[in-house]
Amino acid sequence: MKIVGICGSPRKKATDYALKNALAQLEEKGFETEFFPVRGKNIGPCRHCDYCLKNKECVLKDDMVPVFELLKEADGIIMASPMYNGAISAQLKAIMDRCRALGAEDYDSLRGKIGMAIAVGGDRSGGQELAIQQIHTYYILSGMIPVSGGSFGANLGACLWSQDTLEGLKEDKEGFRTLKKTVNMFSRYLKRYGGGEAP
Repeated sequence: MKIVGICGSPRKKATDYALKNALAQLEEKGFETEFFPVRGKNIGPCRHCDYCLKNKECVLKDDMVPVFELLKEADGIIMASPMYNGAISAQLKAIMDRCRALGAEDYDSLRGKIGMAIAVGGDRSGGQELAIQQIHTYYILSGMIPVSGGSFGANLGACLWSQDTLEGLKEDKEGFRTLKKTVNMFSRYLKRYGGGEAP
């Protein structure tokens, strides 16, 4: 099964590192993974112009085009975001919004896939859980199955504290514990329910 990890940070720092760590854990469990960073990409916001509803494709031909294909091919999707004003990044939100075209092409394009969230904040309580809820809401609206890390430490998903540096992130033992718990639960769901079949 294939996992696609989308990094919603425009910087090559903490969020990038956390997502790559999760993908490495999944590769050790036998999954195929692909990493897609928004860094350096040109992905415009959704115009809500309804072109996709009529033509079954997005009017914008930018770096979102390969993302559509990655998402369609994936059995599992991980979205990782830094905290911007206590919420997900504008870059990750643009990807979510642009997937309106994916749904217009095929309403069930993401239905049944397994989803996981990673949130990295400069502060310990920087909005990570709210960001995870935003990502999970997107998964639910897309017909996906959102997965948390479970009770006792990773209730909603992977929450990490970077102290605004890569070095600070690497010191966050509790954050990496939540990441490992969430990866393990994500793996269990993929093995049990994965395959991307629309129920």
